[in-house]
Amino acid sequence: MSDNELGLFLRIKREAVTPAEVGLPAGARRRTPGLRRSELATLAGVSVEYITRMEQGRDRHPSSAVLTALADALHMTSSERVHMHRLVKAEAPGFKCQGTVEPTRVVRPAVRAILEQLEPAPAFVVNRASEILAWTDAYRSLMGPTGLFDSSVPANFARYMFTDARARVTHPDWEHAADTVVATLKVGPFRADPVVSSLVDELTATVGEEFTDRVARIPGLPDVTGIERLDHPEVGPLRLAHETLELSADDDQRLIIQLPADEASAAALDRLIGRKPGSLRAVAG
Repeated sequence: MSDNELGLFLRIKREAVTPAEVGLPAGARRRTPGLRRSELATLAGVSVEYITRMEQGRDRHPSSAVLTALADALHMTSSERVHMHRLVKAEAPGFKCQGTVEPTRVVRPAVRAILEQLEPAPAFVVNRASEILAWTDAYRSLMGPTGLFDSSVPANFARYMFTDARARVTHPDWEHAADTVVATLKVGPFRADPVVSSLVDELTATVGEEFTDRVARIPGLPDVTGIERLDHPEVGPLRLAHETLELSADDDQRLIIQLPADEASAAALDRLIGRKPGSLRAVAG
C-alpha cells in the first residue's frame, strides 16, 4: 500500500461529486466542481477537521459508522464501499489476507480448461503483478502483432504499456489505459509485494514522472468492465467490450474476456483469428 491511499481515495471521491448531486447549491467562487470539505462534513455528520485529518493521512482508523456516513454522503457504489473498507483494514496491524506476499504464477488446470472453452474469444489470466500467465489462441492472435509478447516471459502488461512505443499506437486512449494499469497495480498489497515493488521501482527509473505521477494520484480501483479501443496493426480499428472476473482468493488472479463491441470489430476479429464470419457476435458494452 502506498503512504496514504485512504486519504487519496476520499479526496478524489469528494472532488468528483458535484453539489447538485447531493442537493446543495453550487454557490459562487467555487474553485473545483466537487464538494468542499465543509460540505462533506455536514452531509456525513462529522467535523471539517476530521475530514482534513483523514485526507492528510493523520487519521487512518475511522469507525464503521463514519465510513458508512462518508460512503452515503458521497453516493459511493458497492465496489467503492468495499474498496474503502479494504483500505482501512490494510492500515490495521496483524492479520493479512494474503497467505503469501508474492503473486501466484501457476494457473490451475480447471482455469486453463475454461480458457479453452472461451475460444474464439480473446481472453487471458493475469496476476496482480500484471504478468499474463495464460491466454486463448484468439488473444495471442489479437495481441501478438502489437508486441505485447516480445519483451519478457511472462509478458507483463504494465511494462509493455509504459515502455513499448507500440503500445501508444495500439491504444489510442493510452492515457486512460495507463491510468487503469496503475490502478490495477495498486490493488492488493502493492509495495508490500516484492515482485510488484520491484516492477514499480523499475518503471519509476525507466519511465519517470509519467508513471510516478499516476501512482501518486490514482486510487487502486480499476474499471472491471468497459469498452476498449485498439488500433490494430493488421486489421485496423477495434472496439472491444471487456469483463473482468476475479478467480478464487487462493489463485489471486483475474480472468479477463474481450468481445467485439460492434459488427465491424466482430468481422475484423474473425479475419484476424481465422474463423468463418459470424464466429464472434457483437455485444453491447
